[in-house]
Amino acid sequence: MHQPDRRQFITTSTAMLAGSAMLGGTGLAHGLATQEAGAMTPPGTRKRDIKKSLKYGMIGDGATVLEKFQSAKAAGFEGVEIDSPSDLDLEEVKAAMAETGLVVPGVVDSVHWQQCLSDPDPAIRAKGVAALEGALRDAKAVGATTVLLVPGVVNNNVTYGEVWTRSQEEIRKVLPLCEELDVKIAIENVWNGFLMGPHEAARYLDEINSPYVGFYFDVGNIVRYARPATCVDVLGPRIMKLDVKEYSLTRMREEGVWKGFGVEIGEGDCDWPAVGASLDAIGYTGWASAEVGGGDTARLTDIANRMEASLQA
Repeated sequence: MHQPDRRQFITTSTAMLAGSAMLGGTGLAHGLATQEAGAMTPPGTRKRDIKKSLKYGMIGDGATVLEKFQSAKAAGFEGVEIDSPSDLDLEEVKAAMAETGLVVPGVVDSVHWQQCLSDPDPAIRAKGVAALEGALRDAKAVGATTVLLVPGVVNNNVTYGEVWTRSQEEIRKVLPLCEELDVKIAIENVWNGFLMGPHEAARYLDEINSPYVGFYFDVGNIVRYARPATCVDVLGPRIMKLDVKEYSLTRMREEGVWKGFGVEIGEGDCDWPAVGASLDAIGYTGWASAEVGGGDTARLTDIANRMEASLQA
């Protein structure tokens, strides 16, 4: 399956959701778009200690890093995740953090699809390792605790077993730097033909056997394959962070697999109350990052409110 990169996914999702938003909704977060801008449950009164971030590329308003951070804060977010490598000036990022009080909880390895750690070519794998090392250093520079990584891609040229062994070997090369910087690698579940269920993901991580490698659990991405709450139960403390998007099995069946993402958070089949109960059972606290079609501050406010309602359900 052809896989869009993260920027392409967010852009495509924006177009898809623009249409679905016109239809209204009857799901968990129905009517949240009418809430006051920036409204959210005060952190001290939340049912769960889960803070909200979003991907930097989702922020439509603002011409500078500071203005974009200000938009995210006005919408109700507490953090912004950035890409590495990227064209962002990390000094500007740190200045925007200081000005707004937002943090950068995580960094996304932005070249892991192109410079796969599972590629048959050792030179490409070496580039992937170098990029991962750069992302870890960028994370340290801005105070982030994780780097999100897609470890490889199963395709016509690379088998599942090859992704498993090659990516583990390459990740192990980076572990000394993780320990030196005290920054962790968080493996994300994506539609790459790899780690599609929680038991195989748990085994993969346990074989690496490092406190510096865990899981970045994308709740919406897993719905096509398994119940998100069950995955939380199995993965347990291996989960380092959460990505938040929605997925509709009905739209998948009627319109195609990618159309399943064309629903707003809280209006699909993630079953957020069950996810929340499972997160409580494993004692999860920390960060959840939106990864959906973004836009202006009003759009981001709606996303933040939907996230809050879903994560606290």
